[in-house]
Amino acid sequence: MNSEFRDKLNSILERYEVLEDQLNSASNFDQQEYVSLSKELSELGDIAKEIKKLFQKGKELQSNIEILENDDDEELRAMASQEIDNINTVLAESEERIKVLLLPKDIDDEKGTILEIRAGTGGDEAGLFAGDLFKMYELYAAVRGWNFEVLEFSESGIGAIKSASASISGKGVFARLKFESGVHRVQRVPETEVSGRIHTSAATVAVLPEAEEVDVNIDEKDLQIDTFRASGAGGQHVNRTDSAVRITHIPTNTVVAVQDERSQHKNKARAMKILRAKIYENERMKLESSRSESRKDMVGSGDRSERIRTYNFPQGRVSDHRINLTLYKIDKIMDGTALDEIIDKLIEHDQAEKLKGV
Repeated sequence: MNSEFRDKLNSILERYEVLEDQLNSASNFDQQEYVSLSKELSELGDIAKEIKKLFQKGKELQSNIEILENDDDEELRAMASQEIDNINTVLAESEERIKVLLLPKDIDDEKGTILEIRAGTGGDEAGLFAGDLFKMYELYAAVRGWNFEVLEFSESGIGAIKSASASISGKGVFARLKFESGVHRVQRVPETEVSGRIHTSAATVAVLPEAEEVDVNIDEKDLQIDTFRASGAGGQHVNRTDSAVRITHIPTNTVVAVQDERSQHKNKARAMKILRAKIYENERMKLESSRSESRKDMVGSGDRSERIRTYNFPQGRVSDHRINLTLYKIDKIMDGTALDEIIDKLIEHDQAEKLKGV
């Protein structure tokens, strides 16, 4: 460990201890200051714990080195030598974890997410697969303890969907789902296929950080709002009232339509939620693109035209093409219980690539 890195770790630990003392004392903070300091302390908690462990192991290493260099007892020296090897392994792993914790955080990682899924190439089978993916993420949200609210659901018959969107909220939602954007491909025998031939179809997934009004300013004058009668499944009301809402953001030509609710007011609120996320994501991607192309080298650009994963049902496997990962547990992935195994590897790969630039 070089002196510059050690000084940086010392300053982080000192700051953590100062915050602890301040919050444990009887200092009279106003509510805003207390919340701010508590948040900073919480953010530093994991890295401070790891730094303490690193420094403690460093002391143990030095003690064993002194035994090895100065003690005449051969058995004690042999034990010290073995312990030095063990401690060096622990130190290397600890330093690596600290470097990961020091990586710049994506400011959107703790945001909620707007999930959009659309049927791609493959006709009815693509629509069925799009529905399967939507259900997979709903089940995964339940596994993670997140809230999953359907915003829009457009069916095309036989259980297939044209498109669907949901708002997902909870701890670290965007951090875990942001690598899911792209084209998901399925290979399986459709129920309507009498000859047993395997078909290939696809669905598009978009994961957008949910934007608050403070994140993106939308001028009402830039919006064109149209109402129309809802179509498709949904009950008798769909053909009787102009409850469906289409909002067009004129400067960016971004269009969102929602028809799920009977209330025009509720559909407008949901459409605005999706619209805000789309505009925010466009700005976010422009900024990332101007900073570097590294994201494309890591786990894909998140571009919805990029094929990222294949679900092969006859072979029971799921392959993520960005990290050359294949798992033979398609059922558990589709029911949400094993999706973390893919997402964890994507995050690890992303961190490893970022560390190359540190």
